[in-house]
Amino acid sequence: MKILFVHQNFPGQFPHLAPALEARGHEVLALTAETNTRPSPVRVVKYRKPAEVKLEPRLTRMYAEVSERGLKAALAARQLREAHGYVPDVIFGHPGWGETLYLREVWPEARLLVYAELMYRSAGLDTDFDPEFARPAFDARVSTTARSAHLIQSMVQADAALAPTRFQAETFQPELRGKITVCHDGVDTVRVAPNPAARLEIPGTTLTFAPGDEVLSFVNRSLEPYRGYHSFMRALPAVLAARPKAHAVIIGEEGQSYGAPPKGEKSWKQIFLEEVADRLDLSRVHFLGRVPYPTYLSLLQVSRAHAYLTYPFVLSWSLMESMAAGCHVLASDTAPVREVIRHGHNGQLIDFFDIPRWSAALTEALAEPDRFAPLRAQARADIVAGYDLQSHCLPRLIDFVETAGR
Repeated sequence: MKILFVHQNFPGQFPHLAPALEARGHEVLALTAETNTRPSPVRVVKYRKPAEVKLEPRLTRMYAEVSERGLKAALAARQLREAHGYVPDVIFGHPGWGETLYLREVWPEARLLVYAELMYRSAGLDTDFDPEFARPAFDARVSTTARSAHLIQSMVQADAALAPTRFQAETFQPELRGKITVCHDGVDTVRVAPNPAARLEIPGTTLTFAPGDEVLSFVNRSLEPYRGYHSFMRALPAVLAARPKAHAVIIGEEGQSYGAPPKGEKSWKQIFLEEVADRLDLSRVHFLGRVPYPTYLSLLQVSRAHAYLTYPFVLSWSLMESMAAGCHVLASDTAPVREVIRHGHNGQLIDFFDIPRWSAALTEALAEPDRFAPLRAQARADIVAGYDLQSHCLPRLIDFVETAGR
């Protein structure tokens, strides 16, 4: 079959699936943005950068921006068909940025599959979760509803859809859920595994951490409220005061990936660091920024306690990978996390906003690592059993692409 992946930041969710399909003899191609510089495991073609949309009101601009990107993707698709005779049997795209909106008009004969990552809802998910950053209720509900318009359109057009977790699938309207297959992207549990020989060097210092050291880890793409950075930082002073030999190692960019940006010129990282800085021994708090994957993996492998927090939102790959690496995970008691972590079985769940409880639990985890060793072992065992890339997820993903929507 001819299979076309569509993602503005390819490979995105498809770094294993695309080459696996090619290895099975399929002709695999990816359509991505011309601004994407990420290495690709398969051949790519690129669509032109969308034009800047200057429209008011803001709600009109939201749809116009994704529509403009969808048009650019469709024009590149039309060029593929008219100039090169390319007609895919299957299109598998991420609809989040609008790229799949008009591909039916170019290739009506292709099966269209979409990645159902999340459906925005005006209540019960991220929009109304954190009162500290709440916008006026009506404005927030209307804005969130507007953001979902192109996702609903993409789902209606699709022959089938794939969601990585049950929680994420259940954010979609009941009328659309029948199209959705649930299967995670998968974790390479051979590579992501406990490693007694792991070492993590802290740049600019003489520090090198190994498994068994008193390391508290926190990892996210960006340091922002959606991923609980503010709760973590507010809990940290009491933890480091109680554990004078502990070090906190934090991975994440200073920018913002989800939700609204902060007001003013300071980043979320700066805002919440400054809030607690006078109560921290900053020589024991290490911000590594964005790091190469091996560095990130080494942090998980040396971590004694790993904190993961999220709004009711898309679940991070890092949660499953931290469990696969054998971390003792202390996580927010929010719906997406409860699908993976059972309190006292393979990790601990803590109220997202309960700062004293976070401080106490993290302190306890650092002080008594042997007590929590069974949770670490069970965490890895559960990921191997349910989320392993080669034995579980990849075969199901391949079957989805080859058969779904027929």
